Amino acid sequence: MTSRSSVTTARPSSEGRAVARTQTLLPGKDGIGTVRRTTLPGGLRIVTETLPSVRSATFGIWAHVGSRDETPSLNGATHYLEHLLFKGTHQRSALDISAAIDAVGGEMNAFTAKEYTCYYARVLDTDLPLAIDVVCDMLTGSLILDEDVDAERGVILEEIAMTEDDPGDVVHELFAQTMFGDTPLGRPVLGTVDTVNALSRGQIARFYKKHYDPTHLVVAAAGNVDHATVVRQVRRAFEKAGALTRTDAVPVAPRDGLRTLRAAGRVELLNRKTEQAHVVLGMPGLARTDERRWALGVLNTALGGGMSSRLFQEVREKRGLAYSVYSYTSGFADCGLFGVYAGCRPGQVHDVLRICRDELAKVAADGLTDDEIARAVGQLSGSTVLGLEDTGALMNRIGKSELCWGTQMSVDDMLDRIAAVTPDEVREVARDVLAQRPSLAVIGPLKDKQADRLHQAVS
Repeated sequence: MTSRSSVTTARPSSEGRAVARTQTLLPGKDGIGTVRRTTLPGGLRIVTETLPSVRSATFGIWAHVGSRDETPSLNGATHYLEHLLFKGTHQRSALDISAAIDAVGGEMNAFTAKEYTCYYARVLDTDLPLAIDVVCDMLTGSLILDEDVDAERGVILEEIAMTEDDPGDVVHELFAQTMFGDTPLGRPVLGTVDTVNALSRGQIARFYKKHYDPTHLVVAAAGNVDHATVVRQVRRAFEKAGALTRTDAVPVAPRDGLRTLRAAGRVELLNRKTEQAHVVLGMPGLARTDERRWALGVLNTALGGGMSSRLFQEVREKRGLAYSVYSYTSGFADCGLFGVYAGCRPGQVHDVLRICRDELAKVAADGLTDDEIARAVGQLSGSTVLGLEDTGALMNRIGKSELCWGTQMSVDDMLDRIAAVTPDEVREVARDVLAQRPSLAVIGPLKDKQADRLHQAVS
């Protein structure tokens, strides 16, 4: 990631508070798209992107904690805590929290991933002070009461059950387990029925205190926002909660992690009475900091990123073997995944796998054509811009960038980097990634002979 920054340091206030450090990370054009960062003395970072032409704003707080930070006995604690922060604070009940945002027509939600958690609200620009107050209150003042832990346990178990009913989701968790084994990256974000049932209020409260310190948080706001006003309102909310007392604290650095991929060629099969078999074939990919990720993004788009991609054409259009087939990449701090998903009739699994393996082998050996690469560059560039057309997406971009990279990249710089990818770079990353021995995860009504053949399919 790249950034262009200028620095200004705020003077001490009349109340004698410690100074905050403000930087312009991306100047924007005529003030539009300007990205600024202020680091408060308590280690809290606040980043904003200003778009005066819109009438909405999205405010979010990113926590430097995900399921990767859990021990086996705490599996599911991060997601459990995400639920509990909506259950009430010293100032607001659970109903007060939801009613405040509903009353102004806003949207409020959160999500937990393997390496971070995010809480956000999208509102009219005039209602941004309300969103800031509510979300900051949730993050700094959650009560985590025994009765809320018990009540929300049932909700989370229902969420696990709902996920288990969708084999198209479960197969991706199974593939992560195949690649990472019984490690934090290999365990489900939601936890399991056993771990969720075993989690106590004390364990969750200690997890909250450890990981929701301001040094572990990034505040992000995008839309018709004024940076100085957002900083002032956020600082007031955190100081009111007594959350900025450590004036010498510094933000935690972006995660580096420890590589935890297992050996290639592993197979995990889950026998279920489903109408379709769900298949993920894949191998180690690239870490999110790897400069080759741009070339991998182009490769992924050409191979399985759209209706003109090789896999879609070969598996669906020419042979009609699957309705859904695509490739994808996942990048973590120190490693990554490249996968191919297909959903097909159980009797077609072996044909689908053979075609996918053949196409991966062809691209690893011969690369893509120049026309395929040019089309993928255009598709990836367009989807990048179109995916940033609302304030929620912009908030996600600047918040995640600050948390995961510690820098910001403008949209123009991103497009330039995609456009600069050469055919040779794509062919090189194809050889590095696709030539590896794949692993396989399958869910479906599999017979014994099919299972034996599936084990042989990655040998």
